[in-house]
Amino acid sequence: MKKLLALTLLATAAFAAEGYKVITKYKIGGTGGWDYVAVDQVNRRIYASHATAVEVLDADSGKVVGRIADLHGVHGIAVAPDLNKGFITNGTSNSVTVFNLKTLEKMGEPAAGKNPDAVCYEPKTKRVFAMNHTGNDATAINATTLEIVATFPLGPAPEFCAVDGAGKVYVNLEGSSEVLEIDAAKPAVTRRVELTPAEGPSGLAIDVKNKKLFSVCSNKQMAVIDIATMKVIATPAIGSGPDAAGFDPGLGLAFSSNGEGTLTIVKLVNGKYEAVDTVPTVARARTMAVDEKLHRVYLLAAEFGPAPDGKDGKKGRPPVLPDSFHVLVVGK
Repeated sequence: MKKLLALTLLATAAFAAEGYKVITKYKIGGTGGWDYVAVDQVNRRIYASHATAVEVLDADSGKVVGRIADLHGVHGIAVAPDLNKGFITNGTSNSVTVFNLKTLEKMGEPAAGKNPDAVCYEPKTKRVFAMNHTGNDATAINATTLEIVATFPLGPAPEFCAVDGAGKVYVNLEGSSEVLEIDAAKPAVTRRVELTPAEGPSGLAIDVKNKKLFSVCSNKQMAVIDIATMKVIATPAIGSGPDAAGFDPGLGLAFSSNGEGTLTIVKLVNGKYEAVDTVPTVARARTMAVDEKLHRVYLLAAEFGPAPDGKDGKKGRPPVLPDSFHVLVVGK
């Protein structure tokens, strides 16, 4: 009996909550929607997409320190600290705005494909990759000169991307439920994996040290992919409506931000990837980024008014209440 009790306690401890909760929020205000959020781990800044602007916050204090305005349907943000440059995808003008990380001044706007969504900087080749969601391709840009290297095919509806720091870029294909590997130097697709039974991938994160990818999918599963073999090795359950994934290398935790108003935490337990915690957040907080220094997760959120009446008796999308846009901070 004592042995059984001890085993039960060990199992309970292994799957105990990680201690994460909503600890504060950083108010931004204004009006309009949003998409992705990014953290500059080196310069300690948070970049929050906000309709036609990117709001810039100090990652250590949460204070708003700047704004990059007059953009065109912002989706993704990537940073290249070694070049002192940042990159913003403009979904409505099919372009990438380049800005100075220190001054926030614009430095150029090279063209991309149709509706560029996610954007990633690959440091080995010093190239930026814009994933063109409607164009079904990617545009590679020389991050130093801002010249277009190539636009090359990917497949249906590329979503978020991740880099390994050694010349490879990974991207979800929402339309075909795949993850692709891109050789940044070529640039071209070199490998791919079907995510079955997971379907409809959006957010993607990477564990560089252990060579794993975490792809969050619309059928409430996170596909864990072994990069060496390009095979799905686990599909832990997550919440509904995910749109972003993250990974904290210091703690070995993977995250899925879910539109239902939860944050799922996944980690390796006894050799198996399992969902070990579900943290309540707020509805529609479905994009996020991980702060590796403070071990926090930043989610974009706002308050909403009543849903308007729509066609056929169905309710429309509830409006964002003015001045309610903020960064929701989850930590310990």
